[in-house]
Amino acid sequence: MIKVIRGFRLKKGADLQPIFLKLRSHALTYPGFIGGENLVSEQNSRIVAMLSTWENAEQWRLWETSTTVQGILKETDSLIIGKPRLTVYKIMSTTKAVNWVG
Repeated sequence: MIKVIRGFRLKKGADLQPIFLKLRSHALTYPGFIGGENLVSEQNSRIVAMLSTWENAEQWRLWETSTTVQGILKETDSLIIGKPRLTVYKIMSTTKAVNWVG
C-alpha cells in the first residue's frame, strides 16, 4: 500500500477544492484507489494538500499519468505558487516488536 501527498501553495484567494473533487472523482474509477483526504495547514491556510491511498505504486502511476489527470492538474497552474510538491510513501510494516527508549 502507498500514500501519495501532493502539496500546493495557493495564490491569495485561490480555491483548489473543485479541482480536488475532480481528481478524487476520477480516482474512484481506477483500480487500486482506496481513499483520499484534502488537507489544509493549521499554520497557513494557503498551504493545502491532497492525500490519496492506493493498493500499490503501479496502480497509482497509471492513474497519475492518465490524460485526464494531467489535464485536471493543468487547471492548478494559475492558482498556485511554484510547482506542487509530490511525495510517495510506502506503508512501513510494524509487525516486528519495537523497543522504544524514552
